[in-house]
Amino acid sequence: MKRSAFLTLALVAISLIGFSQINPRTIGVRLGGGSFVGGEISYQQKMGSANRAEFDLGFGASDKHTRIYLVGIYHWLWNIEGGLNWYVGPGVGAGLYTYDNNDGFINIAVGGQIGIEYDFSKKDVPFVLSLDARPMWDFLGDNAGLGWGAALGIRYVLK
Repeated sequence: MKRSAFLTLALVAISLIGFSQINPRTIGVRLGGGSFVGGEISYQQKMGSANRAEFDLGFGASDKHTRIYLVGIYHWLWNIEGGLNWYVGPGVGAGLYTYDNNDGFINIAVGGQIGIEYDFSKKDVPFVLSLDARPMWDFLGDNAGLGWGAALGIRYVLK
């Protein structure tokens, strides 16, 4: 009973928060860490009045690993106030990894992303600044299982 009451309350709270105006397109970078430290070239495309798709091409390294990967995430976006928004959505990823610069692995992952952003374009400055977390479950490769990373995103708003 407590669980259904919580879910009902959460859905009511989400419905009371207004949907945000989404920029048609943004391009930039995501810089972060987690299981790997690296960066991503990030592109976001408006899909509707309250959702968008994000595509990230990333490069990363740790003590013994290097990787290159592509991630696609579908976001639902809600406005908190002014240019401040939060977003959440599911995603998939695929990548190529090396271990000790010898063994190569293909990786397939599913997961999601949750974050908060400030859209400065509401103040006539064409940038969006975001902070998010992306848990992903890897199915293939030498390190299958749950991994995640947090990242700071800086994107330019394309008109």
